[in-house]
This record gives sequence, C-alpha cells and structure tokens, in this order.
Amino acid sequence: MSDFERVIPVLTYQDIQAAHDFLVNAFGFNGGGVHRNAEGQPIHGEVRAGDAPIWLHRVTAEHRLNSPLASDVANSGLFVYVDDVDAHYERARAAGALIDSQPVDQPYGSASMANDRRDRFGDQGNAECRTGSVVNRAP
Repeated sequence: MSDFERVIPVLTYQDIQAAHDFLVNAFGFNGGGVHRNAEGQPIHGEVRAGDAPIWLHRVTAEHRLNSPLASDVANSGLFVYVDDVDAHYERARAAGALIDSQPVDQPYGSASMANDRRDRFGDQGNAECRTGSVVNRAP
C-alpha cells in the first residue's frame, strides 16, 4: 500500500477569482489567494477548509478540465462537516448558493443539507453536522 501525505481536491472554474470570493463569502472557507500569469489572468486559486487546501483550477484544454457549467452534470464536489448546518445553510442561501432543500435530520444521527448545495458555478457539495443522535426538528 502507498503512503499518502495528503490529497488535495481540485475544483475547475471559468472565473477563478469570482469562485474564490464566493466560496469564502458563501461557505466560510478561508481564502488562500489567486495566482495570475504575466498577463494578469488567474491561473490558480486556493481556499482552505481548516488545514485542508482546496485548489481552484482554470478551464484549460491542455489539461482537459472544464467547468461544471459546460455540461448538465456535476464533475466534482465536496462533502464538508460544519458545526452548525442551519447557520451554514442560511449563510450559503443568503450569498446566492443554489440549494435543493433545507437541512434535514438523517436517521444515522446527523443533520445535513439534503442532497446538495451548489455554488453559483456548478460545483456540488453537501454540508453536514454530527448530532450524536437524531435531532427532532420542528416541521
């Protein structure tokens, strides 16, 4: 078996700067900056979830990377655990995230944003918090 130091997810965006700013503002990731080429065009960005980096890559033919907005299916996504899924939901919704439904209690002892939230650029993700037992949310 190989020893892995870490795995870094990569999300592909048409507009790295806008995606970086949205991920920070809507979902609370820590900004890691946007790197530009000599012409000033964004070529790489990074946000962080705690100590874990998430790389933001540009659409590029040479790497065969395209935005999820280019097709009708998702090509990547993240599953994140948060302390307060309700607060996360409200923050994301207020910032313009596309959310399929409100947080829902799950029978396995978590509350999650049921089947996904998407950023404005098409990438999917779920947010969940551990409750230890099923939370009885008022209907």
